[in-house]
Amino acid sequence: MTASVCVVITARNASATIAQAVSSALDQPEVAEVVVVDDASTDATGPAAREAAKGDARLTVLRNDTNLGPSAGRNRAIAASQSPYIAILDADDYLLPGRFQSLFAISDWEMIADNIAFVPERLASQPLSGVPTADTHIRKLDLATFAVGNLQRSGRGDRGELGFLKPVLSRDFLTRHGLRFNEDLWLGEDFDLYVRMLAAGARFLVSHRCGYVALVREGSLSGRHRTGDLAALMAACEENLRNPDMDAGARTALQQHLAEIRVRWLLRRFLDEKAQNGLSAALAFALNPPANFPPIFSGVLRDKLRAYRPQPSLPPEVRLLLSGKG
Repeated sequence: MTASVCVVITARNASATIAQAVSSALDQPEVAEVVVVDDASTDATGPAAREAAKGDARLTVLRNDTNLGPSAGRNRAIAASQSPYIAILDADDYLLPGRFQSLFAISDWEMIADNIAFVPERLASQPLSGVPTADTHIRKLDLATFAVGNLQRSGRGDRGELGFLKPVLSRDFLTRHGLRFNEDLWLGEDFDLYVRMLAAGARFLVSHRCGYVALVREGSLSGRHRTGDLAALMAACEENLRNPDMDAGARTALQQHLAEIRVRWLLRRFLDEKAQNGLSAALAFALNPPANFPPIFSGVLRDKLRAYRPQPSLPPEVRLLLSGKG
């Protein structure tokens, strides 16, 4: 097919990884544009991106004078590009050869994603092996299935990860439905957009073939979210639940997702209150109303137990987001 994809990369202080991200995108024949938004980096992110392109005219580097966050950067890149399909690539990730060729061999979608290999930082320089680059299994996600795939998994202490998928998006669908990334969100912005696309009727297909590699950094802050970020994500979830046309299964799953975010927000608010105003003020918050106390107590206890439990600093090996045929 002709080149028809714009790869969008928002980056802040990513000079160590941006070259691999840019090169992996430009190596794909289906890519017509790569737009890097340098989100007020204080390092050489922009120059490193340009150097990686080696004069390839498909690369555009835009710079924000202030740090505006991933959603604003992505929206700026979408506005500055024209290709009919949009693919998001994080600045410390990269694409595997043949990714778009494989995805575009599949028809009838407005969103299409593939498997993600999570690679520990210590293995980043080693050849990637053992990932399914020939798996032809395809599944369709509706809104309820997608939302359930982001909930806490019973007995495992973690949550589903379907929100981490990086689908190719139809620009026409986004434009017709007036959809863009929510610039109030610095957390969960991908999940929020996918929910709104699915609620608007987008067909979301997922291939088990692996075409996207995500680097897992030691000491990553991805699980340590700011209180305000969680509050903004709660507000976005509440807004999505106001959709009167949402089916019962999707509504139930999104309500449960909202409840899980609220538990995380309550714990962060409690810890903020303790740090800023002391334990007495934090306990007053935890008991007003009394329903706040159980999730806060459980969260504090979980964190205390985790501190005494040996924790590997990095996953021992490459891990796939999707496994099996589920």
